[in-house]
Amino acid sequence: MTEVAERKRDRIARRQVDKFAERRDELAAAALATLAERGYANTSLRDIAQHSAFSHGVLHYYFADKFELITYCVRQYKAECVKRYDAVVATATTAGELRAGFGAAMAGTLRQDATLHRLWYDLRNQSLFEEKFRADAADIDHSLERMIWRIASRYAELSGRDLAVTQALAYALFDGAFQHALLRHLSGDDAAAGDLDAQVQQALPALLA
Repeated sequence: MTEVAERKRDRIARRQVDKFAERRDELAAAALATLAERGYANTSLRDIAQHSAFSHGVLHYYFADKFELITYCVRQYKAECVKRYDAVVATATTAGELRAGFGAAMAGTLRQDATLHRLWYDLRNQSLFEEKFRADAADIDHSLERMIWRIASRYAELSGRDLAVTQALAYALFDGAFQHALLRHLSGDDAAAGDLDAQVQQALPALLA
């Protein structure tokens, strides 16, 4: 095979891979709303097909089973969340700006995407019982932990002080506060998001030595 033919074959192969990935992204976006509303245990690939424009056969071609689909969906959504918080870190020029931006971002995502966050906690809870979930749940958890640590580290830098907590402890603090607020919000408590904003802004200075 000539070098030109090899390059052409490689280009075609890359395009096929890219199209497959794009199609998976499209299907995951369509499935996410149904999964978030019904939860892992109450949703099958057939249920998702009934609530989207895609057939059960198409879904099954791109995703082996419900497990693969839900982990793909949650990874995709959480990656977007990380970008939002990294933007807060990148644009804040003072400790006060970072504290206010972080609190507002946490409260905003609680109001706008509560069912999507509920899906993440559903997956993480399932990993306590189903081993096949554990590696993916742990990987997503670690990405969120690193995100929180970037926020805490930048806040300490802007404050001119050192951090007095570990990375794991900082994450546990904010994750716990968010999950508690999520439960309140899903129960109809209109004050949950505002309280979360205030708690986040109060907690950041407590991380400093």
